[in-house]
Amino acid sequence: MQFSVYQESHIGGRKVNQDRMGYSFTRDALLLVLADGMGGHAGGEIAASVALQTISTLFQQQAQPYVKKPQRFLEEALRTAHRDIHQHRHTHQLSETPRTTIVACLIQHNTATWAHCGDSRLYWMRGGQILGRTRDHSHVENLIAKGLALPSERATHPDRNKLWNCLGADTPPRVEVGGGAGLLPGDVMLLCSDGLWSMLPDDELVRRLQAQTVVRAVPDMLHAALRAAGDASDNVTALAIMWQGSSVADSMDPLATTVISTEALPQDLHSTTIRDTPLPEVAPSEADAFDDDEIEKAIAEIRGAIEKSSQILK
Repeated sequence: MQFSVYQESHIGGRKVNQDRMGYSFTRDALLLVLADGMGGHAGGEIAASVALQTISTLFQQQAQPYVKKPQRFLEEALRTAHRDIHQHRHTHQLSETPRTTIVACLIQHNTATWAHCGDSRLYWMRGGQILGRTRDHSHVENLIAKGLALPSERATHPDRNKLWNCLGADTPPRVEVGGGAGLLPGDVMLLCSDGLWSMLPDDELVRRLQAQTVVRAVPDMLHAALRAAGDASDNVTALAIMWQGSSVADSMDPLATTVISTEALPQDLHSTTIRDTPLPEVAPSEADAFDDDEIEKAIAEIRGAIEKSSQILK
């Protein structure tokens, strides 16, 4: 495998950065993960950190040097992360369970598979076009699917922050798995939190990633999102790779140390940017627009509406 990679996160106008991102790789497999903590008194950053550490650990255990069943791995890894978040609450006797959105992508044998819960997104781009994107598990996305809201309202709808799916909720997560996508040299995979995509339209994300290497495009996009949001900016985080990204443009870039080639790695070597750092028992987090009871109520209401619609369609 050969790819260029860049990741960056900014706290924005918040008191705490609850976003987490990182990647792990072996000779034959690459895992990308990004989580956006949902706030609350216990700290969304705790949930995000637990999720990344759990998924990275499972990858290191199962990628020998690649994962045998990528779709099942991602689904089970996200569910295990959900259970570990609840276990963290129990172990440290937190008053509430931290919650986080999650998006993960596993690339091996030139094929990308991804999974997500919530509204952290994955984009698959080629030649200035979006070939694939995750669909947000949000109230507004459900309204759009029913024709009750316009796609242009994704970033402005008053209920845009209401999610019906995440890790750490009282109800088990519904892990949506997608992909099986064959990658070509020059393809870009972008994982980002809503602090980025809610401020920059999809066509601008595509334009910036087509015009520059990921090393330059990612920080430019993040700073553009911060400027657009102003003092009220959310945490803004992105992780992007260009597959087989050792082009002339990359090799001439002074930041080309982000180009990684794995062909010469030993079969049993695992490398990761996701560190198993000690987690705080309680974090002084800044709550999101909805407290924990409201999050649970929103999840129950939206899931009920979705199930009711499914029954009608049958």
